[in-house]
This record gives sequence, C-alpha cells and structure tokens, in this order.
Amino acid sequence: MRHLKAGRKLGRNSSHRKAMYRNMVTSLMVHGRIRTTEAKAKELRRYAERVITLGKRITPSDLEGLSGAELEKAKAARLHNIRRARNWVHDPDALNRVFGEYAERYKERPGGYTRIYKAGFRGGDNAPMAIIELVETPPPATEEGPAADEVAADPVGGAVADGGEE
Repeated sequence: MRHLKAGRKLGRNSSHRKAMYRNMVTSLMVHGRIRTTEAKAKELRRYAERVITLGKRITPSDLEGLSGAELEKAKAARLHNIRRARNWVHDPDALNRVFGEYAERYKERPGGYTRIYKAGFRGGDNAPMAIIELVETPPPATEEGPAADEVAADPVGGAVADGGEE
C-alpha cells in the first residue's frame, strides 16, 4: 500500500518522470496552455505553481524602489530564485517570462495560477484528457481556421480518408 506517498508515478521511473515534468513546465511557460492527460495535468500544476511563486518573490518593480545594501540583497535573492527556477524551466525566453511578465501578472495573487479543464477522451486508449492553462491568459490568436484546442482534439487534422479507392 502506498500510504503517505505523495505524487503520481505515471508508469515511469523517477528520471523519466522528472524530465517529463521539466519539459511540460517549460512548455506551459512558453505557450500558456497545453493539452495532456488529466493525471499529468494535475501533477504538473504542483511544479508550475512553484516556479511562478519563485518568480514573483522579488519582481522587477520591487527592485525599483530599493537602493544600496537593500538593492544588492534583493538582487542576490532574485538571482538565487532564478537559478532555482532554472532547474525546472529550460528555455531562457520562458524563464524571462516567468520572472518578468508572469511575476508582475500574479504579484497580488496568492496562488492558484493554473486552471485545468477536462477535454474529453483520447482516441487511441480512451485516456481522460485535460487542458492546463495559466489563469488570465488571453485566448490563442489564430490567423485562420479553428482554435489550437480544436485542432489538437482532432488527431488526424480533419482529413477524411476515402477508403483507398483510386
């Protein structure tokens, strides 16, 4: 029995699981919304919220009002948080977003930075799917065609096979 064992194993060993979560956190920070299974989304939420919390501890606007020794101490603490977040976010642009845009956006919010929507079932194995997104994220801009979520829901891309008659 797995009493007092936190976290889901998801049928992977620990190094694979950790790498998968790192990739998913990075993708979530880059895109703001990703589609995955429900279990992965619920587990991903833990890591994504920790990274955003690291980002908002000392925001760029907090540094503006400081000077002297206080400024140096705040910069050192911010650098430490950036280095800690780098363990989970492997894209420099995503890391800049976390410590810039997301830090300012969620400055007054006491947690709960992600939202999980149920998104039906996957075609191949009927696994429950979910969309995890950052709260207060604008909908994705598309030039033409259906939204990104609708395209992701259709695994064949809308093409209908004609049965092979030629």
